[in-house]
Amino acid sequence: MTIMPAWVIDKYGGNDVLRFTKNASFPVITYPNEVIIKVNAAGLNPIDVGMRGGYGASSLSMKRDPLNLNQNGMEFPLILGRDMSGVIMECGLDVKYFTEKDEVWAAIPPWKQGSLAEFVVLSANEISRKPKLLSHREAAAIPYVAATSWSALVNTGGLSKDNCAKKRILILGGSGGVGTFAIQMLKAWGAHVTVTCSQNAERFVRELGADHVVDYTSGPVEKPLSELEKFDLILDNVGGETERWALTLLKPWSGAKYVTLVTPFLQNTDLLGIADGMMQTAATVATKALKHLVKGVHYRWGFFAPSGPALDEISEMVDAGQIRAVVEETFSFSQVPHAFEKMEKGHARGKTVVLISEEDDYS
Repeated sequence: MTIMPAWVIDKYGGNDVLRFTKNASFPVITYPNEVIIKVNAAGLNPIDVGMRGGYGASSLSMKRDPLNLNQNGMEFPLILGRDMSGVIMECGLDVKYFTEKDEVWAAIPPWKQGSLAEFVVLSANEISRKPKLLSHREAAAIPYVAATSWSALVNTGGLSKDNCAKKRILILGGSGGVGTFAIQMLKAWGAHVTVTCSQNAERFVRELGADHVVDYTSGPVEKPLSELEKFDLILDNVGGETERWALTLLKPWSGAKYVTLVTPFLQNTDLLGIADGMMQTAATVATKALKHLVKGVHYRWGFFAPSGPALDEISEMVDAGQIRAVVEETFSFSQVPHAFEKMEKGHARGKTVVLISEEDDYS
């Protein structure tokens, strides 16, 4: 096999750049720790809409081609899709923990070809065994938001299942993919979780375990939030103006952290080039961190980080009934442009999933 069906883009732009082809290059194993996976279902995330329009293009090009040996535009045709659930078809020589026919899930790093294709190649340390309780459709809704939440809350925020009990956590923007996952993980670890979301999502986030909900459609949330007891950690999925007031909600001088997932890193490098963009980014985060440290709180940026071991732990939590997949809408492989249109509307209640292989049902 040298070709496969896939949705690709040949240039950056709007939804019209998405193109279905039966002649996409079949992935090949180039390193001995890689596996080829037949994709059953793919999950979409806001980063897919961003990348379709060229978000992060210069940083990701550098990651794909660090020595800059290739000319511009070598990333095309580019396959989007960061979430994947499927079955291993072939293993590289150094792959020890997986075999052919294993059912696996993964969050695909943005510099690699994505999951809106029949097959994908990944490193063995980026994949994990799919939870037994989930269909491929459900499993494809979790990895990217799980890896992002884990990176932000565990790696950056310092939380774990052993230190979360009774901690007060605030999630700004709680009804999207990251929010719906983070609520469940934090509740499983015994934290007290407050969430901001729109009024019509309140019941939805409460069902996922949120202890307290503040409705942003009924007016600015800073006033009702400031009347609550202070927080140990804030996870910000909203960005923008929230930084101005949100840090005052943290407990001072107690190691409290504000972790934002809305960072200008890729945007800076797109606008200013790699070196200047990184300088600008470093200066921005250093200034903000220092400004808030004198008030006794820690300011941090959270990033997605691919991690098979993190997914192993999350898989156990899913099979223990502590975390469920939140699929808002499912599309067939032929409906990928419709799935992107739905993503662009925002106001998600969970995840958008695309069925790649017909044998995975809508169960």
